[in-house]
Amino acid sequence: MIGRLQGILVEKNPPQVMVDCHGVGYEVSVPMSTFYNLPALGEKVSLLTQFVVREDAQLLYGFAAVAEREAFRQLVKISGVGPRTALSVLSGMSVAELAQAVTLQEAGRLVKVPGIGKKTAERLLLELKGKLGADIGLPNSVASDAQADILQALLALGYSDKEAAISLKALPKEVGVSEGIKLALRALAK
Repeated sequence: MIGRLQGILVEKNPPQVMVDCHGVGYEVSVPMSTFYNLPALGEKVSLLTQFVVREDAQLLYGFAAVAEREAFRQLVKISGVGPRTALSVLSGMSVAELAQAVTLQEAGRLVKVPGIGKKTAERLLLELKGKLGADIGLPNSVASDAQADILQALLALGYSDKEAAISLKALPKEVGVSEGIKLALRALAK
């Protein structure tokens, strides 16, 4: 129904913002990733939106990027996951991190998000498998089991998702796990 809002940002109270569109103020709930990238109060803002109708409320959710909105739509399709939980997931991790967690079936990364327990995390991984990366247009960053193992090792050693992914791209495609870890660690040490 309402696909996009463009107007003046008049209020910021995490996770809600108010956008004035020609005299009408729309209250929009946004993930923290979008919230942190909003302009200052009084500036123009444009948000992609998802309109949710419940028995007791009509709610508007806003996103800075198409990928965030698509991930939100996929999340709310899952039984037992409502808009608030979906917003919490997108506030706790980027869409790329979520897609990677789904690809690697890492429930531990989802459990770190407030409000997500072990059972919910496992259900998210099961339901989103094969859907998230393709629907959002994210490249599948892990091409083989060996690369998945290398990535897991780098994450376990405390490297960020971004650092691990960059070092993984620099590796030869057919590298073994132990050799790949060594090469990745050398690249990260530079």
